Amino acid sequence: MENRIYRVVITKDDTGGYFADIPTLNYCIAYGSTMEEAMQNIRDALEGVLLVMEEEGLPIPDDSNAVEYSISVPINSASKLLIA
Repeated sequence: MENRIYRVVITKDDTGGYFADIPTLNYCIAYGSTMEEAMQNIRDALEGVLLVMEEEGLPIPDDSNAVEYSISVPINSASKLLIA
C-alpha cells in the first residue's frame, strides 16, 4: 500500500497549546495541549477527512510534490512592504 504525504503546520497558541493544520485539506485542523497530542489529534482528523472524501468519491490531494520554504524579513522591512 502506498502512503500519502501531508504537511502539518503546528502553531503554538498564547495558552501554551498547539494547533495542527493540514493546509492541503481545507478544515483539517486539530488542537492539543502538547505537540504530541496535537499530532495524534491531527492524525485522527486526517483519517476521518480521508474516509469521508473516499466515501463521497472526491479527489484526494496530497503533498508528495510540495516544496516548502520559509522567508525571514526584518520587522522594519515587513512594515515597509505593507505601505508600498
